[in-house]
Amino acid sequence: MATKTIINLGDEAQDPITGYKGICICRVEWISGCTRIGLQAQMGKDGKVPETQHFDEPMLNLVKAGKFAATAKDTGGPRPAPFLSPAPKR
Repeated sequence: MATKTIINLGDEAQDPITGYKGICICRVEWISGCTRIGLQAQMGKDGKVPETQHFDEPMLNLVKAGKFAATAKDTGGPRPAPFLSPAPKR
């Protein structure tokens, strides 16, 4: 029995049927057990960025693990709770 190859964020993968190759930029795991991978291809010769394409994970072949490493960024959260004025006395 073959082991399942897991495609991680930043890995380069390719769909053998269409030949579409790109970097894994998202993983979506559904409650049904299906995992979909979003691949972003390189910019075309026309200077346009192709749309992200999504594939079922078992259909993809791993081309190169860790081809792109995301850098951690400070996104500004978490923030303090908002101040709530006390209710007026009646």
